[in-house]
Amino acid sequence: MRGIGKSYRGVPALKDIDFDLRRGEVHAILGENGAGKSTLVKILSGAVMPSQGEIRLQGQPIHIAGPALARRYGIAMVYQETSLVPSMTVAQNLYLGDEKFFNRLRGVYIEAQQFLQSLNFPVDPTAPVMSLGTAKRQMVEIARAVRLKAQIIIFDEPTATLTPEEKHHLFALIGRLRQEGVAIVFISHALEEALEISDRITILRDGAHIVTDDAKTFSRETIVRHMVGRSLTDDLYSRASDTRKLRPAGEKVLSVQNLSMQNLVRNSSFSIFAGQVTGVFGLVGSGRTEMAKIIAGVAKRDFFHGGEVRFENRSVRYQTPRAAVSDGVVYVTEDRKGDGFFETMSVAENIYIGRISSRQSHGFMASASETEALAADWRKKLNIRALSGDSRVVVLSGGNQQKVVIAKALVQKPKLVIFDEPTRGVDVGAIAEIHHLISALADEGLAVVVISSYLPEILSLSDRILVSRQGRIVEELSPDEATSESIMFAAVY
Repeated sequence: MRGIGKSYRGVPALKDIDFDLRRGEVHAILGENGAGKSTLVKILSGAVMPSQGEIRLQGQPIHIAGPALARRYGIAMVYQETSLVPSMTVAQNLYLGDEKFFNRLRGVYIEAQQFLQSLNFPVDPTAPVMSLGTAKRQMVEIARAVRLKAQIIIFDEPTATLTPEEKHHLFALIGRLRQEGVAIVFISHALEEALEISDRITILRDGAHIVTDDAKTFSRETIVRHMVGRSLTDDLYSRASDTRKLRPAGEKVLSVQNLSMQNLVRNSSFSIFAGQVTGVFGLVGSGRTEMAKIIAGVAKRDFFHGGEVRFENRSVRYQTPRAAVSDGVVYVTEDRKGDGFFETMSVAENIYIGRISSRQSHGFMASASETEALAADWRKKLNIRALSGDSRVVVLSGGNQQKVVIAKALVQKPKLVIFDEPTRGVDVGAIAEIHHLISALADEGLAVVVISSYLPEILSLSDRILVSRQGRIVEELSPDEATSESIMFAAVY
């Protein structure tokens, strides 16, 4: 790629980028949210048209007019936010756009089962995609790209929702693809992963190319310095006890007793207190997200023997999220694209929807100036990088989309906030901003729950740590006493 540029309404997102890819290498692209990483690879995959520059494949100039043409050139992309069809089964998604003229569904399912097993992906090919969790949807995305036998595969945040074991399988798969001569573009905010598996690293900042070099010449510190233009210490996730005094428990805001939902949540009990950050750690499938969704009215617990939820010392059973929001309970979803925002609406409209759904709202009418003023206020508070409040959320980077989802939740002035994977797909600079925001909410007296599968985040933020395993809370630990090993032991055994 030579001299690649992309502008939106005259504002450059990419400025004269040069990027090359060698056969059989893993080339990582790193940068903060809004640095232009996703825009660059979307141009390579045909999803976005460049404003200037050229692309050459094996020395020959090509024009990639769309994703279908990119696939013909042997270029496939695994998106950060999955692009699967929810109403179709896993097998149908795997073969979508590449179906035979005559299909026998049983044969397709058998072939898909064998293929998924060869990749060590435990996914049922007959399951509708809408029934899968985020991690398994990501596996289907990866499997689809591999099945196309592409010569260039772009992975955009492929490990964000995977467990350590699943990451191990993915890295082994990437190693096999590399040996077969496939070129891999790897985008990740986990800098250690990029250093571990990459042959070369390219760093972008503010839409401009900063540096490209062999991975062995970089350290975490030098990468961060190139990414943000300043040095950040390695203790971004420093232990809470090392940097501040743990907050004492305030009034009990939420009490959960024997919560159950089918086989996903089983007799789980715990309490949440005001003025504290309660961290919830668990592997994918441990029931942590399902517990949060029951509390927030997104999912329903079992009607008989489903347990009891008490909020502010009264028994509640929310049938819809609106009822929970009215009481002051909000849930910030882990799946921002599917559940977090209206992608065809602007930043201002999405944030104002949070306002009109809150208990302080008295109607659905709002002036354009009021909507824009509210958006401008929250854009400043959360440092949301958008061209204007009129910018559609879908064109923002993943980290800025996450900030819009958080703003939409906080504008409701909640008493209890549940963050589910709040920094998934977020760069190191934005991670620090979101962590500061979460701590500030607890300092203001709110009850805050942070669900995360990243141990350093749990240890850094939490005043109390709950560990979820097989649908129930099995352990409560103090950050003063907890170690990564003890938390992981409780989550696994």
